[in-house]
Amino acid sequence: MDSTLLAVSFLVALALIFDFLNGANDAANSICTIVATKVLKPGQAVVWAAFFNFIAFLVFGTHVAKTMGKGIIDINIVDNIVIFSALIGASSWTAISTYLGFPISVSHSLIGALIGTALIKAGYSALIMSGIYKTALFIVLSPILGMLLGSLFMVILYNAFKKSTPSKVEHIFAKGQLFSAALYSLGHGGNDAQKTMGIIAGLLYSAGYLGGEFHIPLWVVLSAQGAIALGTLIGGWKVVNTLGNRLAKLRPVDGFAAETGAAATLYMATFFGIPVSTTHTITGAILGVGSVKRLHSVRWGVSKEIIWAWVLTIPGSALISALTFYITTKILG
Repeated sequence: MDSTLLAVSFLVALALIFDFLNGANDAANSICTIVATKVLKPGQAVVWAAFFNFIAFLVFGTHVAKTMGKGIIDINIVDNIVIFSALIGASSWTAISTYLGFPISVSHSLIGALIGTALIKAGYSALIMSGIYKTALFIVLSPILGMLLGSLFMVILYNAFKKSTPSKVEHIFAKGQLFSAALYSLGHGGNDAQKTMGIIAGLLYSAGYLGGEFHIPLWVVLSAQGAIALGTLIGGWKVVNTLGNRLAKLRPVDGFAAETGAAATLYMATFFGIPVSTTHTITGAILGVGSVKRLHSVRWGVSKEIIWAWVLTIPGSALISALTFYITTKILG
């Protein structure tokens, strides 16, 4: 095996490890509501979510993967050290946050890591600002849309079932949550796994393995979907507790509204090729559902902690990746 192929193989493996960490942190996004409402036990919930994470490639295209691969930084500056540094920066930030129980945006940790590496290698000109602006806009819009749609579904359900007994509503939405959790997990797999696909495809393109034309090979799609599904199976239980229990008290009808609102937001973003944060989206939806019941039913102190973790994600991962790039280039001369 020649040195180029060996290096590329190592970096593909590293990218899939990052994808696995993505699934472990974002397992909370897919299962926090259905676990908190006790519709499924944790073990059952992660299997349910992992299955729909994996089959998401059958539903969605690869628009988000193409944005990540060539829409954040100039693909012509991409080389093995750039990819290595970005993956170390994003993986480190994700692993730290998962250990601490912070439901961060794994997407934004990867974007921040790419930006940090590109800046130190080639400067501002290496950034593709149109892609960055689009992503930055949805840092704000995705939780707002999640909150609005979660609130809207909650109001619709309250009015539709206002004459029903609580036990009947509980029975209906205990089953309904299986459907809404599946919808959300499809959206999660469709948007988040594509980010790793884009990184791997960018690496293969820069190494000359895509025949001169940027595209996403099927084996890359299947590998990325499998890695994120496996990470979801492991689950980040501290993050599940933060979103499912600490942020707001949820019932099955609340979980159904939150998951459906968040899923709708993810489907819109994925259709337009925008890499959004599934964490931001489901958190906004949970806050929206909780505030419809009573403003004080939401633990706003916990939400502030989460928002701080969001704010620090891009600069934090950018700093780690920039330092990794600097140290690696010094070591390699």
